[in-house]
This record gives sequence, structure tokens and C-alpha cells, in this order.
Amino acid sequence: MDVETAVAEAFREEWGQVVATLIRITGDWDLAEECAQEAFALALRTWPRDGVPKRPGAWLTTTARNRATDRLRRETLGAAKLREAGRMHVPETPEVPGHDDSGVPDDRLRLIFTCCHPALATEAQVALALRTLAGLSTAEIARAFLVPEATMSQRLVRVKRKIRNAGIPYRVPPAHLLPERTAAVLGVLYLTFNEGYSASAGPDLLRPDLAAEAVRLGRVLARLMPDEPEVLGLLALMLLQHARRATRVGPGGVLVPLEEQDRTRWDTALIAEGTQLLETALRRRHPGPYQIQAAIAACHATAATPGDTDWAQIAGLYRELRRFVPSAVVELNRAVAVGMADGPLAGLALLDELAVPLEGYHLLPATRADFLRRLGRHTEAAHWYATARELATTAAERSYLTRRISEAVSVPGGPDRRESEPRPPEETP
Repeated sequence: MDVETAVAEAFREEWGQVVATLIRITGDWDLAEECAQEAFALALRTWPRDGVPKRPGAWLTTTARNRATDRLRRETLGAAKLREAGRMHVPETPEVPGHDDSGVPDDRLRLIFTCCHPALATEAQVALALRTLAGLSTAEIARAFLVPEATMSQRLVRVKRKIRNAGIPYRVPPAHLLPERTAAVLGVLYLTFNEGYSASAGPDLLRPDLAAEAVRLGRVLARLMPDEPEVLGLLALMLLQHARRATRVGPGGVLVPLEEQDRTRWDTALIAEGTQLLETALRRRHPGPYQIQAAIAACHATAATPGDTDWAQIAGLYRELRRFVPSAVVELNRAVAVGMADGPLAGLALLDELAVPLEGYHLLPATRADFLRRLGRHTEAAHWYATARELATTAAERSYLTRRISEAVSVPGGPDRRESEPRPPEETP
């Protein structure tokens, strides 16, 4: 294994633990993140010369700890903090998972529960956990919440300030306090999976390691809380979506829309598991947004052909979903379903109301373009595909939209040669 691969693997596996250790000891979130970043940067410089250590996590934690000690000393933050920093210690053997009274058997999941303190707003809990433990950038988190990067940066600064000023402790909650944090934990797993399922930026549409880790943590949480229907619903949703991962990108990294995916290559075992989990959750008769989204995903995953998709049911499910999640993105998804069930004109009629709330969101003009293409209005479709391409943030989506522009330009004003579905903006449900 080359050094860059080893560092990347260590980042995925150790980042959250290194940062959490420094937060617990120093009580300073920014210092913890900065020193962890410096430790990984030093690994890239020294591991090629010295070799990859046998215990990368311990090496990184020790290095980050030493950096924190130096920073505290240089900045003269007070004798009390210096004494605390001097007691920083990396155990010779890793901590035993679940050594506290939380009952959570997975280290990373315990850290997520720790980050989701109920004294903070739910959105703040989720954003902080995504930044601190999942290692997502501020820009990636901002795109997940559909806000400008500067806005998300300010929110993270404010929540860290609140933690510091209010003296909110960074520790794993006991088992009886886990339920009050579960909603935020589900939000963290959901948005982590979304970033892995459809990256918000970069050359690749998929980040399979990130999606797989969210699924793994979802399984752990489902074993921990088997009677929580929304926990089961989220795991079902992730499994049903993850089942299509092998078909969503074609040669050269080009996005393959749902209608063109080879359904014989979908993972039938994951679909069966996800469907069974969804049925179990629905029997609890306590519906929630993750169960509804899982039901939508099941409609797609169990349709043998694109023509077998029950778009009317999907439209109804999105109508139900907006009761729980009254967002413009949900309305966009509903517009797609309505357009497929009742015709593109019905879908177009719903898009005008979304122009302001979804300004700058590339899937809005992409959806409009698809409806226009199906109506045979290819010149207009090409215009909106081009608009979407300018806003798209991944190379895979830009390539897909370029192809659509070429197809539309090749038949200006002519009849629609291919009656097919618009690509549902399912990547951001």
C-alpha cells in the first residue's frame, strides 16, 4: 500500500477518533481540528521516509496531541490548560468500544451520539458532527443544507462558541439519554450517505466508501434500536439506494440516469433486505420521513422496467413526505413524479413556484429541460440543460447534461424521438 493510500485510509478510519480525543481533553473544537489536520499533513511528509506506522491511529493522535500541547504553550492559555494538556495520553491499546454506560457498541457511532448534544439545535448538531466526525468540508455541508458556504461557516463558528461559553461537555451519553439524540444521529447518517451516494462536488459522482460507512453505522444503530421505526426506515432507504450503485456511473465516469440503468445488475439481496426492513418499520404504524423515502426508493427498486414504475404512488408519497419535510427539494421531486404520472405539462406547472427557493440548484433547470424534451420543445430544452450544466458541481453530471444538450440540438423543433422519464432528482431527497 502506498503512503497516500495509507493516509487516506487512516483519514477515513481515524479522523473522528483523533478529533474527539483532542476535544475531550482540550475542550477546544477548533484547536482539535487544526491539530488533527496538521498531524495528517505531517504523515504525508514523514511516512514516505519512515514507513507507515503499525498503529496509524495512535501515531496520528500522539502527533496531534503534541501539536496541541505546543499551541497551548505558545499561546499561553493558562496554567490550568497546560496542566490538562500535559496529561494527554494515548493508551498503548485502543479503548474497548462501549466501555461506558451508553450501550453503543461502535466507537464512531458513540462519537456521533456524543456530538449530538440536545442543548444545540438539531441542525447545528448534524452540521457539527458532519464536520468534526465525518470529515466533510464546510462547503460539502453547506451544499447538503442548500445554504451558501459562508452561511454554514458562520453557523459552525456560532455553535462552537455556544459549546465553549455554555460549558457543554463532550462525553458519551448514558443509554437512557440516547433517544433524545437519535433524530440528529439519523440526520448525520442520512447526509453522510447522501454525500457518498451523490457527491456534492468533484470529478466523481460516487464516494462509495462514505456511503458504505453510513450503511454500516445504520446497521449498528438498527441492532441497537430494533424497535425504532425511523431507524429501520433510514437503513432501508440506504440499502435500497445503495443497491443501484454499480449501475449509476458508466464508462468514463458519466452519470447513467435511472431509466437507462441495467436493472439486472442491481443488488437483489440489498433490495430484499431493504424491503423487509421497510415492511417491519411500517408495521409499527408510526410513519416518518425516512420510512416514506424508503417507500419511494422501493417503488423504483422493485420495478422490473422503467415503465412498471408506479409514478402515481410516488407522487402521493412525496405529498405525504412534505408534511414531515416541507422543503422545496421535496416539492421538486413531487413535480417529477406528477409529470411522469400526469404528463410533462402537469409537472412544468409545479416548477414555476420553485424558481426562487431553488435558485442556483442545478436539478431545477435540469428537470424543466427534461419535461420540455418530452414535449418535443428541444430548443428550449437545450437552453435549460445548458443552464443546469453551468450550475452542476460534479464532472459526471456535467457530462450527462452535455450529452442531453447534444441530443436536443440535433433535433431542433422536431418531434420527440425518445419518450422517456426525466431523471428524478433523487440524489437529494
